[in-house]
Amino acid sequence: MTTTTSPRGRRRAPTRIERAAGRAAALQRPRVILALLLLLALTCVMLLDGYLRAEVGGDERVRTGAASDQVPDSVLNGGPILTFQGGTATTVSVPDKTIALTFDDGPDPTWTPQVLKILKEYDVPATFFLVGSMVSRHPDIVRTMVRQGNEVGVHTFTHVDLSYQSESRIRREMEQTQLALAGAAGITTTLFRAPYSSETDAIDDYSWPVYQKLGKEGYTSVFVDTDSDDWKRPGVSKIVQWATPKGTKGASVLFHDAGGERSQTIAALPQYIKKMRAKGYTFTTVSGVLAQQNARTATAPGGPGANTATGLQAAHHKATGATLYEGKALIAAVAVAEWTVPALSVGLVIVGVAVMGRFGMMLILARRHHRQRNRRRFSWGPPVTRPVSVIVPAYNEKECIASTLRSLAASTHPIEIIVVDDGSTDGTAEIAESLGLPNVRVLRQQNAGKPAALNNGVRDARHDIVVMMDGDTVFEPDTVRQLVQPFADPRVGAVAGNAKVGNRDTVIGAWQHIEYVMGFNLDRRMYDLLGCMPTIPGAIGAFRRDAVLQVGGMSEDTLAEDTDITIALHRAGWRVVYQEHARAWTEAPGSLGQLWSQRYRWSYGTMQALWKHRKSLTDRGPSGRFGRIGMPLVVLFQVVTPVFAPLIDVFTLYSMVFVDFRAALLAWLAVLGIQLVCAAYAFRLDREKYRYLLMMPLQQLAYRQMMYLVLIHSCVTALTGGRLRWQKLKRTGEVGAPAGAG
Repeated sequence: MTTTTSPRGRRRAPTRIERAAGRAAALQRPRVILALLLLLALTCVMLLDGYLRAEVGGDERVRTGAASDQVPDSVLNGGPILTFQGGTATTVSVPDKTIALTFDDGPDPTWTPQVLKILKEYDVPATFFLVGSMVSRHPDIVRTMVRQGNEVGVHTFTHVDLSYQSESRIRREMEQTQLALAGAAGITTTLFRAPYSSETDAIDDYSWPVYQKLGKEGYTSVFVDTDSDDWKRPGVSKIVQWATPKGTKGASVLFHDAGGERSQTIAALPQYIKKMRAKGYTFTTVSGVLAQQNARTATAPGGPGANTATGLQAAHHKATGATLYEGKALIAAVAVAEWTVPALSVGLVIVGVAVMGRFGMMLILARRHHRQRNRRRFSWGPPVTRPVSVIVPAYNEKECIASTLRSLAASTHPIEIIVVDDGSTDGTAEIAESLGLPNVRVLRQQNAGKPAALNNGVRDARHDIVVMMDGDTVFEPDTVRQLVQPFADPRVGAVAGNAKVGNRDTVIGAWQHIEYVMGFNLDRRMYDLLGCMPTIPGAIGAFRRDAVLQVGGMSEDTLAEDTDITIALHRAGWRVVYQEHARAWTEAPGSLGQLWSQRYRWSYGTMQALWKHRKSLTDRGPSGRFGRIGMPLVVLFQVVTPVFAPLIDVFTLYSMVFVDFRAALLAWLAVLGIQLVCAAYAFRLDREKYRYLLMMPLQQLAYRQMMYLVLIHSCVTALTGGRLRWQKLKRTGEVGAPAGAG
């Protein structure tokens, strides 16, 4: 806890307000961190998913035509299995009338299970060289594969040509695939087949060091000497023909169970198995071939004796310890990414449709609202000329209160002004009294918050219509007169005015100016026609005094007392409307920190108000109308859509970097163009200058992300049951007089 120093140098204990503010700040910091961690987690999930799909870190280079001067002739002309036992490169050929059936690029959820079914039906073992990213995405297929008696090998994690990769990248490709195998089937393997490899005579001076390095680490590299070329889809008969070795020679035969459309492979495989068996061939795994070789060596004169590892899965080793648990963690993380990213993609589509739908609704209904309310013959009824009470709640508003009261004194409508000083410590009340303005009364109360100050003002008001405003807001001379005219309709219980940003010449101010004109005011036109206005702005709103008292006054249950009272009036059967010609000029937050605090309070308070009035969803009459029309629209447009709207930017950035820069940029610009059209129309209705729209692209890039974090912060606070106090923003008093529309 901190203390402050008095003017005489003595240290005093913090006040109740200072202590509460300190506690609130301490509580909010972990929630801000949690919001940032959620964003970081989303980024990591997307990067992991992109890596699995070779969109992040993918390398499609394939080396061809390189020299092979440094590769031993015995390897170039040797068999398809390359080992480095004893540190010496040795090749092994497949024995006559023996087929080592191998499959590359899997597992694939469509084709691999069909291959496994055929192999099981014909009791044929095979060796599958698996891509680690696919293993991590389809671990159940790998478990079935191993349990069925087949053998697996490493085909790298992202299917890259290792001859182009650094030592660290090669190590990652191998280790991550082994972790995926450990997590999927509880094993590791010593078999390896390089992507884009073929026969041993294709080894070149760039790939040879890779095979040497992996050989020293205990890997057996497997090549082919008979290729079905099934990836070319030449037809079933051709696949069977090309996969058949000449005469009675044994062969390492290559098929593919993934990497494209493999229906011809599925059709050819049974025919191939039956053909080779009819010719007297047997099928085995790569380890089976090595076992036969070892057996022959052991029985030869002077041989070293039989090798105990003679099984068809001898290359497999049980994963234990850290490898096993890291592998399971990898599989779990991939499962999260596999569900999260598609779900986010669906969410993006939903948000995109919602955003476009909202823009369409706003444009159509805003135009209708404007034409309806600006017709020559439009009238609310007989002109409202009777005096009204203007309530100005104020807490430490010394910079602004004089300008606020002077603007009210110039009103063309008869008013009484009630300044409710909420325990200010900066002389706000004294400034208000010293101005000597007519019809101004100052009420003092201990600091209790804005709702209490407004209720105090309502109770003391002398007139049946009360106008509520903020202590930092400036009215135009005609504002009050315009604001109260809708009360000529006895069904109207409250009126929302047109709040304008006065300090719009800074970047943050311009961003908020765009938001006020496009978002708030277009929204209010739409909600007005739909009869479900959710919020009367605290900066400018008018109420029937009896209606306010009927619903219990300004509630202290939520931080958004303006939203709370508006919904309560709807539920009580009152009509709430928007008066575009009643303008108020307010001082918007001047720093990112202040903006965060204000919007955090707004968004969290809105959530509180929606939860408080949730029973309106099942009510009948006016309350039910708001619950079934207004409530879903507010949740969709003010909570769900803003939370997910940054997905547009996140996916755009992701696509620009890892997928298709040009297409992603064009898509983002198209969305921005639609927003600019809506914003330009909103500016036209409000007679604003278009130059501020030049800030809109930057607003979409930066401002929207901040609003996303604010909403996530608010959601976390709501879910953890946190509570906030009414927060006071620092004011400069720069909105000193009504500004022009530009």
